Amino acid sequence: MHFSIPDTQEFGPDNSGSSFTGFNIHINGSFHCCLRYKQLHSLHEQLKRSLPTLALPSFPPKKLLPLTPSQIEQRRISLERYIQLVGQDPVLCRSELLRAFLLNAQQESSFTECREVSLDVFLMNGYRIVTKAFTTDCSSKVLEKACSLIDLPKEYTYYFSLYLVRNEPNGEVAIAKKLMDFEAPHISQKQWDDCKIVIRTSYWDANYDLELMRDRIALNLLYIQALSDVERGWILTSRDLSDQLTDLQARGNKREYLEIVRKLPLYGCLQFPRVCVDYPQPNTMATVIIGNRELNLLTHYGKKIQETKFKVTRIRCWRVTTIHNNEELSSNSSSESRGEPGGNLELSFEYLMAKNQLKWITIYSEQSMLMSVCLQSIVDELLNQKNGSDINNVQTHQADFAPLSYIRRDGSNYYITDSSSTDTLSSISDSNSTSNQQSNGSGKHPQQPSNGTSSSSSSSSSSSSFIRRKLKEFNTTVRFKSGKDSVHNEAFEWIGDDDL
Repeated sequence: MHFSIPDTQEFGPDNSGSSFTGFNIHINGSFHCCLRYKQLHSLHEQLKRSLPTLALPSFPPKKLLPLTPSQIEQRRISLERYIQLVGQDPVLCRSELLRAFLLNAQQESSFTECREVSLDVFLMNGYRIVTKAFTTDCSSKVLEKACSLIDLPKEYTYYFSLYLVRNEPNGEVAIAKKLMDFEAPHISQKQWDDCKIVIRTSYWDANYDLELMRDRIALNLLYIQALSDVERGWILTSRDLSDQLTDLQARGNKREYLEIVRKLPLYGCLQFPRVCVDYPQPNTMATVIIGNRELNLLTHYGKKIQETKFKVTRIRCWRVTTIHNNEELSSNSSSESRGEPGGNLELSFEYLMAKNQLKWITIYSEQSMLMSVCLQSIVDELLNQKNGSDINNVQTHQADFAPLSYIRRDGSNYYITDSSSTDTLSSISDSNSTSNQQSNGSGKHPQQPSNGTSSSSSSSSSSSSFIRRKLKEFNTTVRFKSGKDSVHNEAFEWIGDDDL
């Protein structure tokens, strides 16, 4: 997870009559929640108890007297560094306790009441799945409910994920972000109010398709996504091949359509809008495509397009920075863009051009954070495969969840007994706060996608008990190396002379 605390805000009296400072926490480039010092301190103490064998980062010390503005700024910097170190730890960032804390913090900061609503979840062809869900349900719970409405077998649910997708002014479709399990889709969509919630595959290796193609509904979802990507130009085809695919589509031959499309170079990739890059020369306009274990740049020279491929296993490290007031500032510093998602971001990666020759390449894009998340998830998939993970034996269920005591900003306490929603809170304070009600929100929707045509509109008590959730969510762990604010690519260490 990419954490930052770019600024603070002051709040009026709490239940004890004292004013306090709230620290605005951004995750993966956008605002997530506003927390006070005592809330983060409570999280720290509970993480220590739930993970006794793990050495946690030191927490900034308490102060007895009210803080001056300069002391508040110093606390902001210290808390930012602390939460960044938490996000860098591969065990902590997968902790169900941390995930539940962040989910509830988002709910509190957005002033969202837990209630059942109809949430529109779309397929890539515009097919709408009207899903009954709670406003505070996490992404995996909403995904489960949406998939059950189209009769997708449970064992295939986590081959897919939820994304926020928006239509650009030029008519193109852009993926804004992947919805993670520490956030509620209903709340996150409000922050990105021009986006739809869309189901897409959550993996990069096309070999996983083979398992999905055994099931009729899963195959149909793959077909709809592939058809959409071809129509949008995300998958490039020749004129003859395009005619062949059109004929297969007209005859409803989905399996053969997929078999052909799966062999095309850009299949299963995410495509980003054209941006400025500094390779092969400064101020070059290029389309960024990530997938197939590569980051590709499609450079436009008039009517000609030049493709440059950068293998993920030859990227030594990368970093995301924010450009603010003509200064480059680290995305892990206090300069992160405030409020709205996006900002003047850039992604830089150090690439092994030849033996003993490393070169930094920079992409200037407001979607730099999503690109970073994609790179990390590809690395994680490569490492899992290297460790012998079998797609048929991937565990996707949640670990046992130890109840979390959540302190609200007003000082009241609640026990969280379900890590996937905030609808199971039990009050343990003497305040006037009331507990929310629990409901399963289950139900079946009579419709399901039948063809490719458009319709209407992880808590672990120790590292040994950690459950791999390779297909459930992107792992966005950030690891710093040599004291620099860069993500170190563990897959880079595989490279030998033969790879060059």
